[in-house]
Amino acid sequence: MQDFQFEKARLTMTLRGMGIVESDVLSAIEQVPREIFVPSALRDHAYENASLPIAMEQTISQPYVVARMTAALQLTGRERVLEIGTGSGYQAAILSFLCRRVYSIERLRPLLVEADNIFRKLRITNVTTKLGDGARGWPEGAPFDRIILTCAPPEIPSTLLNQIKTGGIMVAPVGRGRDQSLVVVRRTEDGFEQEDILPVKFVPLIEG
Repeated sequence: MQDFQFEKARLTMTLRGMGIVESDVLSAIEQVPREIFVPSALRDHAYENASLPIAMEQTISQPYVVARMTAALQLTGRERVLEIGTGSGYQAAILSFLCRRVYSIERLRPLLVEADNIFRKLRITNVTTKLGDGARGWPEGAPFDRIILTCAPPEIPSTLLNQIKTGGIMVAPVGRGRDQSLVVVRRTEDGFEQEDILPVKFVPLIEG
């Protein structure tokens, strides 16, 4: 099997150069083999700082965006994190090194089956998945310390906002088509505070 250590080190240096300074996030990226999450025909491109197509017209996000979103969650290792959109499973695998447990929802069964297979292969045991409508969240597990969306709603569903603990953080791409921003939402005693941090392009959140 191809050794990607050089490519992985180069990616880490690229991310540092782009302002990702959180050592725990960079360490998680170094530990997770991104090549396993991309189609075999694209494995030579696994450590390029680019999004790549996966099955069912979905994508695996650009490593810089994964790192930026992960850093914005401000994880300490104790959190329960809800992920909307399992996709390839790559983001959940990164999170698994940085929090207590990940709860991940995917609406496309083939993607969920493949991601679960990869989690087993990598012996990742703190990711729980389910097939379902991401817009509804995971009410039976709520409230969560953190929520991350890997697909973009036109605006954040109130259902998901209500599943964040007071003091918790949500990171999500929001908007339509090319007009999307990555936002950080903090739940306070008085409501919600929102900050836009980056223009992005994600697949849309599809309800149902």
